Amino acid sequence: MNKKLYLGVDVGTYETKGVLVDAKGIVYSQKSIKHEMTIPKPGWAEHSPDDVWWGDFVNIARQLLNDKDISPDQISSVAVSAIGPCMLPIDKDASPLYSGVLYGVDTRATEEINYLNRKIGVDKIFKFGGNALTSQSIGPKILWLKNNHFEIYNKAAKIVTSTTFIVQKLTDQCVIDHYTAANFTPLYDKSSLKWSNELSEEIIDITKLPELKWSTEIAGNITKKASAETGLPIGIPVTVGTIDAAAEAISVGVRQAGDMMVMYGSTMFFIGICEGNKSEKSLWSAPWLFKNEFALMAGTSTSGTITQWFKKEFAKDLDSEEALQVLSVMAEKSPIGSKNLITLPYFSGERTPIQDPNACGIIFGLNLTHKREDIYRSIIEGISYGASHIIETFMRSDFIPKKLFAVGGGVKNKIWTSSISNISSLSQELKSKTIGASYGNSFLAALSLGDVDISDIDSWNKTNQIINPKPSIIYEEQFKIFKKLYENNKELFSQ
Repeated sequence: MNKKLYLGVDVGTYETKGVLVDAKGIVYSQKSIKHEMTIPKPGWAEHSPDDVWWGDFVNIARQLLNDKDISPDQISSVAVSAIGPCMLPIDKDASPLYSGVLYGVDTRATEEINYLNRKIGVDKIFKFGGNALTSQSIGPKILWLKNNHFEIYNKAAKIVTSTTFIVQKLTDQCVIDHYTAANFTPLYDKSSLKWSNELSEEIIDITKLPELKWSTEIAGNITKKASAETGLPIGIPVTVGTIDAAAEAISVGVRQAGDMMVMYGSTMFFIGICEGNKSEKSLWSAPWLFKNEFALMAGTSTSGTITQWFKKEFAKDLDSEEALQVLSVMAEKSPIGSKNLITLPYFSGERTPIQDPNACGIIFGLNLTHKREDIYRSIIEGISYGASHIIETFMRSDFIPKKLFAVGGGVKNKIWTSSISNISSLSQELKSKTIGASYGNSFLAALSLGDVDISDIDSWNKTNQIINPKPSIIYEEQFKIFKKLYENNKELFSQ
């Protein structure tokens, strides 16, 4: 077999996936590796850069190349995505000086956010970068490093994110795509698409940030050292890459204005392609993966992670591998509305749209008739209310989804997908291939060489199912209470 193949790898919160695909979108090999997210303190979330980010990439690449029908010289290009935005200080040899501080689920920099908002001004920050300062922002996390570990901050040659770290290990080039860089608020100027110290010189010297490029630009080529570690041939081109959610959006066909991805995973993530350069204070905005294209984004702090917590703490009698599936079947026996239970899914604060790191989880309405399946269903429905709150916020900002694409491991949960459609009154498309971001990366790898056109993703991954909404008065009323629950308790959360 001498067919050209494209390698896509994605490092997620709890799992890394890799896939080899040809120019028609046919999958020749795919592998996955599970890993852990470390929570050293409440509100913190970390990965080991060497063990998880780079270690998983090396293992995945070698596993794929060990397939008997695969020859390394078939691989034409490589594209990588990873969780993000993350904050990692590295030395001049690209060795980590600290753990990888994760995206918005890590809320350690709350004091730095408040400080920068007071010093610079909330409106000025938003106007400059198109984003408010939140737990998703990397600027405050760099300042946290400076305030708490100055010796590491001072020693750092660069501050990078997860994708940058992997690409640099492969090519020796320190680069970042504009889509990811826009999350480095307040260091990225959305109008000029450049790094800037205009708002805060005290955070970092911007020469210590990666070089800005577009996602499908070639960052560099596989080095001799990277080849020895991964088994990939020397000289293969590697793209700049992006954040996992963006690659996931590409994988299901999000490619034109009005398209929106709903990603069901450890957290939920939303990406909508805009008509122009829009900003909304309750959401995030960024240049999209390609020049002259823009996106609005949103994300929850917890979703699938709550189901994992519930399984661990309240389903110890069930087989660990099958527990979530068994719980989902049990939950289907509970009625819509979970017997009048409403869950606030803010188990690790919340990102969009409330942007409140102090928000807490609530299971509201409990009485002695409730069973495990009612509580579990209420958690799923609570996550869905949170997602619908985000979709409602998109619509308020004049973004009306023309197509809603569902993707991620959570689409297997029927209650989760159906309740989001039923609450939001929007249909969702499910694609035939549910591999996710690694598959999107394979497409971006092919796109970087000009071997495919952006519209070819429609033939790579065709629509398999459409989930149509079935509006419910119960959901309509509970959604109102859901929003009131937060408003009525937010002062208590901060106390």
